[in-house]
Amino acid sequence: MVASGRTRARSAPAPLWAGVGTSTLSETDLAAGDPAPRRLPYHLLALTTAGHGTVEIDFAAHACRPGTLLWVRPGQAVRFGAEPGLDATLITWNRDVLSAAEITGVPVDDLPGPARWQLAGEDEDAVITEVAQLGVDCARHTSGPVAAGLLRHQLAVVLLRIALLTGDGDAAGASTSEARTFARFRRDLEAGHPRSRRVEDYAARIGCSVRTLTRASLAITGRTAKQVVDDRVALEARRLLACTDLSVAEIGRQLGFGEPTNFGRFFHREVGLSPGAFRAELGVRTGAEGGAELGRRVPVQRGAAD
Repeated sequence: MVASGRTRARSAPAPLWAGVGTSTLSETDLAAGDPAPRRLPYHLLALTTAGHGTVEIDFAAHACRPGTLLWVRPGQAVRFGAEPGLDATLITWNRDVLSAAEITGVPVDDLPGPARWQLAGEDEDAVITEVAQLGVDCARHTSGPVAAGLLRHQLAVVLLRIALLTGDGDAAGASTSEARTFARFRRDLEAGHPRSRRVEDYAARIGCSVRTLTRASLAITGRTAKQVVDDRVALEARRLLACTDLSVAEIGRQLGFGEPTNFGRFFHREVGLSPGAFRAELGVRTGAEGGAELGRRVPVQRGAAD
């Protein structure tokens, strides 16, 4: 979901004319001094090429060193650390630049997926080679349908190689039927979480019982269906608090809470802080008109892949 309201505008490595683009981290302001979280409307791959540092994706910190590959999906809150010497090759691409047939088996939708890989050996060599060639061709070719097709094809090759690195750990122990049910649930939840937090509504749309949906959620995530719904709403709330200047009341309304107090209670229960305290922990200063300005500190959770 892309929030309405004014989002802090900063230079970022947007996709180029063919819907694909490459740059280095040092060429952008993503690693500028004292950076703040932001949400990009497109996919971003970051292959660390030099230095050591930390990148936060949806408030989880991922340690980076040469060979670390990160994938930031559209709408996720991302913040690159400002450690001196940290650099990466960045690839960005629009959501719809590739067809499903070109990238069969690659999880490229906007749903959360694997975010970090530490490449080594032949895998590292292959990905580095493909990324480097894509960068060369993005610089050499700046127009024409054949060139656009070449750039999209090279992007597809990079993503297919990443898919080969990714196991099916989320579905371990789950039946095929449960995996399909949960995948449908996640898609419906991504679109529907601002309108409904009722598991019954999602079960009805899928055509299953609440019990079946909860069993599928537990098999895939270890969380009940209700917990999955609340997790998604709380994540969106944190993204909006961190990355926009919307007031707390407006964020609550966008997420389907009729009263700010109800949103405040929900957020405190799920996050452990009030919305205002969460912004304060981020270093956000709110003005008299409900605007917000990000300052220094961002509380994070350690990423599971670190």
